[in-house]
Amino acid sequence: MKNVKSEKRPHVVVIGAGFGGVKVAKSFTNKNVDVTLIDRNNYHLFQPLLYQVSTAVLAEAEIAYPVRAFFRKNKNVDFFLGAVTDFDLEQKKVITDQGSVSYDYLVVAAGATTNYFGMESVEKNSFAMKTLDESVVIRNHILQLFERADKETDAAKRKALLTFVCVGGGPTGVEESGALSELIYSVLKQEYHKLDFSDVDIKLIEATDRVLPMMPEDLRDETVNVLRSKKVDVRLNTQVMDYDGEKITFKDGEVVPTETVIWAAGVKAVPVMAKLGVAMDRAGRVIVEKTLQVPNHPEVYAIGDNAHFMQGERPLATIAPVATQQAVVCVNNILNSIEGKDLEYFEYHDVGSMATIGAGDAVMFKGIMKSKGFIAWAAWMVVHLMRLAGTHANVTVVLKWMWNFFSGTRLGRIITAH
Repeated sequence: MKNVKSEKRPHVVVIGAGFGGVKVAKSFTNKNVDVTLIDRNNYHLFQPLLYQVSTAVLAEAEIAYPVRAFFRKNKNVDFFLGAVTDFDLEQKKVITDQGSVSYDYLVVAAGATTNYFGMESVEKNSFAMKTLDESVVIRNHILQLFERADKETDAAKRKALLTFVCVGGGPTGVEESGALSELIYSVLKQEYHKLDFSDVDIKLIEATDRVLPMMPEDLRDETVNVLRSKKVDVRLNTQVMDYDGEKITFKDGEVVPTETVIWAAGVKAVPVMAKLGVAMDRAGRVIVEKTLQVPNHPEVYAIGDNAHFMQGERPLATIAPVATQQAVVCVNNILNSIEGKDLEYFEYHDVGSMATIGAGDAVMFKGIMKSKGFIAWAAWMVVHLMRLAGTHANVTVVLKWMWNFFSGTRLGRIITAH
């Protein structure tokens, strides 16, 4: 059992070491509170670059950073490695697989997981990409498929091995399919001398009539055109009905043999959020007040991907800028509450949207400002480098990006499991 660290100072427990949770903990450093940050992993993960691990651009350590390293100089912040399994809001306790943690204030920033929309066969047989382990599994799988295809004598089986389906036309699906195309046609094609690369088939599947829905129409069209120039078969208005591990079935009846379906079609809150016993939306996100507090539990706050916050006609998107902006208001409100002051209302300030389509190619949009191609890609690099944790990661990542841009080299093609 873990006891409250100090009876003299309020104890704030933060669940989740993602963008929102780490921002909260950092904002409390050197304040007159004690903080315990709980996560099932001992690292902070830079999720927007998971696709680059899965396609051998970057290594795992370049997008993950040890949580304790953030707070080595901040003695009022402690890290607790454990998986949250339940909550006792009446007793103000978080239950984990390593014991319970008491709190005076609780910040739930546990993030999201993949949403399969009730399709059990898809969940069982496709590949998700929300965690570091999942991205490494995809990398291993892709590389193993080429080794198998290089030996396969049956043409139909070889075609299935070399068919890759990415489902979801948001940033993850777009970035994954573009990076996969570059890996295959710019790198692997030079190394597998016996393979006929006309057998390779990369598909991006989107159920609606548009990719990157946050972008204006001309940038969406640009994205589709660039992907198609990279030999990605972009399918709009195409709905997945089933995937059994060997063939994917679409709503129009088409069946495509494949051993690779990467699912990036939706997210939902992590399942443990249901244990809070409070009002939630259909995606399992906690419905919060304008102050980010959970209704009827003023000492509990929810932010980021596991929070449903209405601004305008729809809830805010599950993106990092929302989580980090909410973290600032959340911290201010907890400090205001401790001091007996009025609480702030949260309002999200749009920082724009961007997505990379490949090395040297991206789209970017904010307000009336639009950009595409190399300039947007350079801006994308700068923004992502600013958000990466650790100087070492900044240096190695920018070097790898530059090396990949000029030479196409991807040294991360290591199969680490069989």
